[in-house]
Amino acid sequence: MIYAVIALFALALFGLPLFTVLGAGSLLYAHNAELDSALLIIELNRLATSPNLTAIPLFTFAGVVLAAGGAPQRLIRLFNALLGWLPGGLGIVALTACAFFTSFSGASGVTILALGGLLYPVLKKVHYPERFTLGLLTTSGSLGLLFPPSLAILLYGIVAGVNIDDLFRAGIVPGLVLMLMLGIYAASTGARFGVHRHPFTRHVALRAVRGALGDILLPVLIVIGIFGGFVTVSEAAACTALYVLILESLVHRTISLRQQLTPLLGDTAVLVGSILIILGVAMGLTNLLIDAQLPMKLLAWMENSIDSQLKFLIILNIFLLAVGAMMDIFSATVVIVPLILPLAQRFGVDPVHLGIIFLANLEIGYSTPPVGINLFIASQRFEKPILSLFRAALPFLVLMLSWLMIVTYVPALSLWWQ
Repeated sequence: MIYAVIALFALALFGLPLFTVLGAGSLLYAHNAELDSALLIIELNRLATSPNLTAIPLFTFAGVVLAAGGAPQRLIRLFNALLGWLPGGLGIVALTACAFFTSFSGASGVTILALGGLLYPVLKKVHYPERFTLGLLTTSGSLGLLFPPSLAILLYGIVAGVNIDDLFRAGIVPGLVLMLMLGIYAASTGARFGVHRHPFTRHVALRAVRGALGDILLPVLIVIGIFGGFVTVSEAAACTALYVLILESLVHRTISLRQQLTPLLGDTAVLVGSILIILGVAMGLTNLLIDAQLPMKLLAWMENSIDSQLKFLIILNIFLLAVGAMMDIFSATVVIVPLILPLAQRFGVDPVHLGIIFLANLEIGYSTPPVGINLFIASQRFEKPILSLFRAALPFLVLMLSWLMIVTYVPALSLWWQ
């Protein structure tokens, strides 16, 4: 068994598709534990009947249309006009654009695919080191997960029964703190390598704002629609897809629906299909672990061994970092949140604060092996080995771990509005 696991891990590092590794690992575990492998299929069926499932392909389709219609270029021009005068300005532009795009595209992978190819040559051209550039673009894909209308926050709120308005408020300050920390690092790197920056020009900034006005209004309209009670999450996703089709085909006229709609739907189907396969197989593996009572045993040990809130938070972070390195954020939310929520409440951790801690850990997990999806998508996008991308991402992960400690032990950052 152990040799098979090592072999699968090695094959994953050499590029074997993630869903194949997870599926094979699930079957091996089921066979070794004498469990029925049909548990995998049960999870696929449960995923297919999820009421919020339609939001994923619709938000993804919106991201694909925006990417094809020139939204990444417009956003880069906008943020470059507003922020490019800062030291290391283009690195800060990349961070801001990725966070903004992820917040309303709903998928970290879409951000890497849409913005990565645009920003990579530009960052290299202004003399940012290749390793820094790869690390920035790999980790930046998940920066928008704490900003509305993040799908991850919506899912956590549904699973945990926490007010989503409160979660959106709670994520703003921690998200901005992380952006500030990474921005300072990008600026210092830019200054060290003599990265070019340009002076602020008012008329250029106004022209960029006018050009990207439809794009920057999108998350505002989504938030108003959901929190104003006008639409559900799935309806908001459908409205978003319609909005971007109108924006790109009739306003900007960058897409011809007659010629490009079918290819765009095909690109969406491929991307969503790969995400759903990975999600379904990961949920199946999780179901096997639950059936073997491994999470319950671990949490029972935590309950018997922990006697203070500080100790609970330390162990919780270690546990969630391990979870983030092995599971996707959607599966982890569905499975782990109901297990840790009662324990957190027992030790006096606010459910809203717990949500930010949970999502911060999983945000880091996007860029950590063995199942960090950002690493796999960036590897495909930039044609670089996964281990090289992980090494490039290490400085950013160190900063994010420092940020995680601040978010965990300074609850006022998450609960500032109470």
